[in-house]
Amino acid sequence: MQLWQRKHESRGRSIVAIRELPKLERRVRFPPPAPLPMNAIPDVQPFIDRFRALEALMAAENFYEDQRSAATIGREYCQIRELLESHGHYTSLVEVISDAEKILNDPNADGEMLLWAQEERDKALQRIEAAKFRVLSLMLPEDPSDSRNTVLEIRAGAGGDEAAIFAGDLCRMYLRFSELKGWTVEPISSHGAELGGFKEVILLISGEDVYRAIKFESGVHRVQRIPETEANGRVHTSTVTVAVLPEAEEVDVQVNPEDLEISICRASGAGGQHVNKTDSAVQLLHKPTGIIVYCADERSQQKNRSKAMKVLQARLLQQKRREEEEKYASTRRNQVGSGDRSERIRTYNFPQNRLTDHRIGLTLHNLPAIMEGDLSEVITALHAADYQRRIQALATKENKI
Repeated sequence: MQLWQRKHESRGRSIVAIRELPKLERRVRFPPPAPLPMNAIPDVQPFIDRFRALEALMAAENFYEDQRSAATIGREYCQIRELLESHGHYTSLVEVISDAEKILNDPNADGEMLLWAQEERDKALQRIEAAKFRVLSLMLPEDPSDSRNTVLEIRAGAGGDEAAIFAGDLCRMYLRFSELKGWTVEPISSHGAELGGFKEVILLISGEDVYRAIKFESGVHRVQRIPETEANGRVHTSTVTVAVLPEAEEVDVQVNPEDLEISICRASGAGGQHVNKTDSAVQLLHKPTGIIVYCADERSQQKNRSKAMKVLQARLLQQKRREEEEKYASTRRNQVGSGDRSERIRTYNFPQNRLTDHRIGLTLHNLPAIMEGDLSEVITALHAADYQRRIQALATKENKI
């Protein structure tokens, strides 16, 4: 904790750990996508079958013996019921349009009937896109990791000292964003750089829907600006890699103690009453994967070991998810981004006051506010793009439920 108890200066600004702060609105509202082809609703029968199965489970005498299971089943039941009600509304609009068109194509229909049919058809056409979008959105499976706490890893890439300084700037940006969201940030480990910033910093962010909000931040962040050490005023390009990992639960990743090699050593640092005097730093090596996690942020060896295990489990879960996603290449093509840290996702151009997200072609000229944690417009646009692509994929039956 020593590095974080001292204020870390990055380009003249203090970086401190964020604790409990007032909660703000977190939900993002997405606009409907572009018009979808008619009859673009997948078969609803599997949802009907599941609804009936849930009804049978809920009718059992011992249903409420397991309160957690009952709550989960109850939520799923309500979600599917809402889907079926929305599908019924959509179907009724389709029937109105079909009946109206039969009348409009009937040579024997009188003028009053034709006028009525035209009005009913127009009203139904105005409402059917929203009804269709609602059905498709309810069919989309939720990411079970969205509500989880998140391990955020930031590492300096190409660019030397300037990359480390920008890593510190990004760390501060995410800390400020977490503050605005009312999340709690707990430092796991950090390695400062000589001229400021970080070579590496790892944070555990806890709160409501953390992973859902920032999961698209994974990748390479590129900065273009004139470093303070640049005498000739030339613009330099540096990179920082960001990894966003949902915190793993024990049921997700089982770590065999025999697969761990645990090393205990003295924490490195600038000195003080505790640093370099006790063996509190912990390094975990997961032998099957070669993943190494080091934590020396706490004075307690036990706390450092606990934090290191959280990071190790998160990385193992991410590896597991990546292996599963590689089996579904067609699905990944429909996502905003792969989330791989090797993917260049964003450019921060300071001379032009410009942020560009390359995945969705978004350009904003409000860089100072963004670096102060105002990421709402960027994150909303990323989620909207991903949401619409998933809807389109579902509508064309490329994304199977």
